[in-house]
Amino acid sequence: MSEALDQLLAQIRGCRICVESPTGKPLPHEPRPVIAASSSARILIASQAPGTKVNLSGRPFTDASGDRLRNWLGVTDEEFYDPQKFAIVPMGFCFPGQDAHGGDLPPRRECALQWRQPLMDLMPQIDLVLTIGIYAQGWHMGTARRASLSETVMNWRAAWDSSETRKVLPLPHPSWRNTGWLKRNPWFETDLLPFLRAEIRSRLG
Repeated sequence: MSEALDQLLAQIRGCRICVESPTGKPLPHEPRPVIAASSSARILIASQAPGTKVNLSGRPFTDASGDRLRNWLGVTDEEFYDPQKFAIVPMGFCFPGQDAHGGDLPPRRECALQWRQPLMDLMPQIDLVLTIGIYAQGWHMGTARRASLSETVMNWRAAWDSSETRKVLPLPHPSWRNTGWLKRNPWFETDLLPFLRAEIRSRLG
């Protein structure tokens, strides 16, 4: 299983589908897939897509969003970047580019279509999936996903109770753009985060 996963990760890191056989417009720059995974990590961070800083560093969450996410999880940088502990698999592996207003475009659709199910099949040990944003929630949560991100995260207990082999917890994106959302929803820090941190710590030992 480990060898097959290593081979698949090598294929992903060399992927050029969004340039050579794109769905819609091709990726506007050279692909640089960013992913971390192993055959022993029990926790999957199903994120959205790399931003500009991550595209430059080649390492997931090397930005302010990563600082906030690690605070949410209650983990150190060393723990977070240990692929034996955390698999970090965004819905789109490459920075998708920006729209006319300077915001990041949605994750490339090619990534999930080509790679996501094979990856999940080779990581049966994953038993906690943290879905960050609507794209990851749409793929991983099925009918547990509600009409909006706020509703989905607000109903995190129902999502947890309805998930079986792989427990799922929905999260908002840790971007600074969601600071207002966090202030309007204090239950996220008082109720969800303590539960999340306890589940993380139990898996990290």
